[in-house]
Amino acid sequence: MVGLNAMPSAHLDTAKTTGSILIASMMVGLVWANSPWREMYQSIHHLPVHIRFGPFGLDRPLVWWINEGLMVPFFLLVGLEIKREVLSGRLSSWRLVTVPAVAALAGMIFPAAIYLVVAGADPVQRAGWAIPTATDIVLVLGLLAFLGDRVSITVKVFLTALAMFDDIGAVLIIGLFYGHGFSFPPLAVALTALILAHVVARFWRFSWTVLALLSVVLWGAILEAGIEGAIAGVLIGILIPFERERPDNTRSLNRVQSGLRPWVFWAVIPVFALFNTGIDVTAVRIVDILDPVAVGVFIALVVGKPAGILGSLWILDRLGMPVRQEGLGWGQLVGASMLAGVGFTMSIFIASIAFIDHDLVTTSKLSILAASLVSALLGFAVLRKSAELTRSRSPGEPR
Repeated sequence: MVGLNAMPSAHLDTAKTTGSILIASMMVGLVWANSPWREMYQSIHHLPVHIRFGPFGLDRPLVWWINEGLMVPFFLLVGLEIKREVLSGRLSSWRLVTVPAVAALAGMIFPAAIYLVVAGADPVQRAGWAIPTATDIVLVLGLLAFLGDRVSITVKVFLTALAMFDDIGAVLIIGLFYGHGFSFPPLAVALTALILAHVVARFWRFSWTVLALLSVVLWGAILEAGIEGAIAGVLIGILIPFERERPDNTRSLNRVQSGLRPWVFWAVIPVFALFNTGIDVTAVRIVDILDPVAVGVFIALVVGKPAGILGSLWILDRLGMPVRQEGLGWGQLVGASMLAGVGFTMSIFIASIAFIDHDLVTTSKLSILAASLVSALLGFAVLRKSAELTRSRSPGEPR
């Protein structure tokens, strides 16, 4: 999800730092929830937050506001990244997108199918089919940054493009399959707000204040319509004008991205991680670890994700598509595909909306953490070994 037009060392340092902060937030949440201060964690986690606007209001626990409200900027950045890549990046030409697009699609379908097979016929458990379809590019880029120049720029670009399509797929899945029964009056309000926001952003004198107000209306209406409120962030992100769409707009899409990224990567995602990884492992039983949801998520991420990606890449390679490139041979592709099994942020978000049962949410989160750790270690090891082998061979030959 992080744009990589030109992958400078400063960007890699940022990826390394944000990845480290995210990992630290995960560890703090996990340790806090299992410490003598666990009751404090739970009281903050479930702290009632009341927000009123005249006759309108929402009374929800803090974790709901984090997942449905604070994550809106995260999805706004997703929308911005998608738009920029479609207009001028790696998604602007079919030649640029075919290989990562097909790989991403296979990397979503295959793990979802594995999960459904393991979950069995129980409709409650089957609701989590989308959990293993996502890749957490923040963590992945952080891991790649630790490898430094031992990983080629081509590997980073491939993984970023793959994650972009994962983001698009995840957004579509959340919007289409994880609503709570559409209500048409608020849906009409949301559509009206969206049209007005488009008019303001594209044709009238651009106003961030008006766009922000319309965004709040859109968010509230989407929630009332039974759709996940975070989707509002994606829609608004896509509406923000690009320079070539509106030259008079001094704050271009790129500037918005630059201003938004620090808040998302240094505040939004760490807070999300802190309050969504606080699993009381002392309450986890062996039967929970062997639950079909836990087993399905783990196998789908660790095995299904890389298998789907690599299988599709092998077929594309046989068809003559430009799969293997300089610095991106089969060794690097295997390692990159394994890293794609790191599905932390989006996977946990989907788990939190897929299940109503708290125990299933906890079980799936624990499995996501375990699978992401195993995928990260395997991918890291394969890429490191591949780099060592590449250095011992002549340059320029795809491995």
